[in-house]
Amino acid sequence: QVQVEESGGGLVQPGGSLRLSCVATGFGFGFRTMAWYRQAPGKQRDLVARISTQTGVKNYADAVKGRFTISRDNAKHTLYLQMDNLRLEDTAIYYCNTYPEIPDRWGQGTQVTVSS
Repeated sequence: QVQVEESGGGLVQPGGSLRLSCVATGFGFGFRTMAWYRQAPGKQRDLVARISTQTGVKNYADAVKGRFTISRDNAKHTLYLQMDNLRLEDTAIYYCNTYPEIPDRWGQGTQVTVSS
């Protein structure tokens, strides 16, 4: 069955770094464009970055360009998000899913809190 599990979140100071991971199985991970999304308190869930399958083409939201890097390891069914130079406004729950998103593919997410 479909399983999606995000990890790697935590509490970090502004300017710090975190690396998120998402293991996703049960729906042909290697054949799907995958993405990271985030939802801040009181706000809608937004797309952060996406990466295509074989070509590995990457796209980023303007708010994270130059600071975040998305990557994937198809053999491990794992999606990554390297987050550098974190800002207060990056505080959110981070989720992975396909792009476009599929409703029943959401995991529990991983909390990222940027605070001094």
